Amino acid sequence: MSTATSIREPYSVPQSDVELTSLDWQRNEIAASSEHPTSSVNVQELPPVDEGRKAWLFCFSGFMLESLVWGFGFSYGIFQGYYTSHPPFNTESHLAIAAVGPTALAVQYGAGIFLAFFYGRYPDLMKKSMWFGLALATSSLALSSFAKSVWLLIALQGVGLGFGGALCYWPVIFLVSQWFVQRKGLASGIVFAGSGIGGFLFPLFVNALLDRVGHAWTLRILALVQVILGGIALLGVQPRIPPINYRRGQQRPAFIPPRLQFFKRKVFWTFSATAFIQAMSYFPVSLYIAIFTATISSPLSATVVLSLFNSSGVVGQILIGYLSDKFPYPWIMFVSTMGSAIAAFLLWGFADTLARVFAFAIIFGGLSGGFSSVTFAAATEAANPNLEQAGMAASAATMFKGVAAVVGPIVSGILLEAGSKSVSTGPYGKFGFGSVEIFVGSCAVVGSMGSIAVLATRPRV
Repeated sequence: MSTATSIREPYSVPQSDVELTSLDWQRNEIAASSEHPTSSVNVQELPPVDEGRKAWLFCFSGFMLESLVWGFGFSYGIFQGYYTSHPPFNTESHLAIAAVGPTALAVQYGAGIFLAFFYGRYPDLMKKSMWFGLALATSSLALSSFAKSVWLLIALQGVGLGFGGALCYWPVIFLVSQWFVQRKGLASGIVFAGSGIGGFLFPLFVNALLDRVGHAWTLRILALVQVILGGIALLGVQPRIPPINYRRGQQRPAFIPPRLQFFKRKVFWTFSATAFIQAMSYFPVSLYIAIFTATISSPLSATVVLSLFNSSGVVGQILIGYLSDKFPYPWIMFVSTMGSAIAAFLLWGFADTLARVFAFAIIFGGLSGGFSSVTFAAATEAANPNLEQAGMAASAATMFKGVAAVVGPIVSGILLEAGSKSVSTGPYGKFGFGSVEIFVGSCAVVGSMGSIAVLATRPRV
């Protein structure tokens, strides 16, 4: 059981009961070089790790932010179906419309490593930047309601919303290691599960609003919801270790820290490559499952399927996060990716009824959606023994996922356009989706091979 610790300002930060984060490391570096007299030392008691009201309040607040930031992004398939069939965007390129949601996701994923460097140098600006991010995200949503061209949608509902969401989301990831050590996998799984809950609720909410008030007022209402709930969630996101208040003229740490050893580790690169390939499998399903379902049944069924797909990730993320605390994470990666491949080839490939689509959405959504919960375990191992770099390793690996969030849907969109021009009379690959289903399943198989590569490149203890 953890006990509360003390932090002595400005000299040292005892870390006997909690692993260092990148911000803690820089705090120690600056504290060690301080020239204040010992008489000015103040003692501040830190809350315990892995337990206590503040730790779980942080976890719940992170869960809320995850729900808002990623839930909206994962519901873009509903917007895409609406935009392609309603003015003023129904005359635009379908591929351009399909790029809006993935652009937001790519920016949110890709910004992590740059924010890690930024907060390493300016840790005192973290909370202010989160409020700025909330303002940017909500204003981008509201302004996108007035857009008349798809390129303006990409700029606002894509880039602006994505960067604002990144500023809200990534500080939570960087601070998890301050609040949780032994239960980090469970805590991160709970936080990540917010994307599944948001992904379940947002499609239903968005679909209902689009039917009643159209896309413009839907975006404005969502902006209002985001600013209210996001503001409440931000109140609960606090660092366990207070950031340094820099004096004028005091030297800050380098923007890019020296000795980023995890970049030299084979396990980092094999995991990053595997995460990229796995994301190439996941995001096309996230984007096109609603469109596929609408060809079999009604738009309402398409919304339900997308909600089931996203919400299945809740169970997958919590379970995989818990298991990553107990078992070697490469084997969990292998089960996740191979199970996803089987579901894509057999369930989606032969799907011609709503029941089969439901089964695929639940199984693939749980296995593939839960994959992200192993990221902390892999990043910590890649950074070891420099555990202060674990957050940077996680954000660097996630950047590859951001690239896949764009590339995967683009490749799938091209395959779908080609498939729609041919008529399939066989039992496999209905409605022109055969090539997409094979692409998704093949990427998942390659991901399972990558999991074995991760196992082979793990450091020997």
